[in-house]
Amino acid sequence: KHQRLMEQVGEQLKLARKRRKLTMNQVAERAGISRTTLFLIEKGDAAVAIGSYFNVLRTLGLAEDILKLGADDEFGQKLRDLELL
Repeated sequence: KHQRLMEQVGEQLKLARKRRKLTMNQVAERAGISRTTLFLIEKGDAAVAIGSYFNVLRTLGLAEDILKLGADDEFGQKLRDLELL
């Protein structure tokens, strides 16, 4: 299940790159990573550092998307609500 989520992240980044008509070499160079690392990111490799994922987001103009992580914390809100009751 978790691997599939990472694969979806990779697919979304790959689509974003292709929509912008950027090559892997262009994105890798601008993100300061190797083409191999970008390939692994687009495959959803969980072993790649989150900083590399962020640099790709930044290169694609999607840096603010990282702020969406955990923004809709339904589980945390339910726990808080239980404490309030």
